[in-house]
Amino acid sequence: MRIFLVLMGTLALALGIVGIFLPLLPTTPFLLLAASLYFRSSPKLYNWLLEHKHLGPYIKNFREHKAIPLRIKIISVSLVWGTLLYCTVYVTEILWLRIFFILLATAISAHILHYKTLK
Repeated sequence: MRIFLVLMGTLALALGIVGIFLPLLPTTPFLLLAASLYFRSSPKLYNWLLEHKHLGPYIKNFREHKAIPLRIKIISVSLVWGTLLYCTVYVTEILWLRIFFILLATAISAHILHYKTLK
């Protein structure tokens, strides 16, 4: 079971890292999942993740404050809308898919913006 949890934690970590660069993939939830799985399976990996220079602050800030920094909110919402508007205008001509992209961008933005802003 320990090996399975480490593997799932590593998969969640990989998805979280990819989510830093892809606006449709959420970073913080995957990093929180990775931390939770590592906590149950490997104290060494858990401590490494929390102390990581770039990834640790995502987890610590969210756990402590349940908030997202303003800069991250702006970047995330901008990338989501930029990507999905591009898809809506240039990628598809199917009306229901265009509507879906706009609704998806709206839902993701609402989710991001409902968290407090970390100052």
